[in-house]
Amino acid sequence: MNQRRDTYRAALQREPDTAAPRHTKVARLHTRYVRVTIEFDPALPRELTRWVEPPVSAVLRVGAAVLRPLTGTT
Repeated sequence: MNQRRDTYRAALQREPDTAAPRHTKVARLHTRYVRVTIEFDPALPRELTRWVEPPVSAVLRVGAAVLRPLTGTT
């Protein structure tokens, strides 16, 4: 158990790899009891678009196909 704790503490104190510098946005929240660091990857919007675009476009196509006969009967 001590080895696991020591390994964990060493990992927390280790410096991040500097081989591939990445430009990230960092938001820090420091209070008396909590310290939180959130890193935002600048490629996140591109990744979200890549994963969200196909299902959204499929829903739009289905909606258009459903509404087409309804608008034709009016």
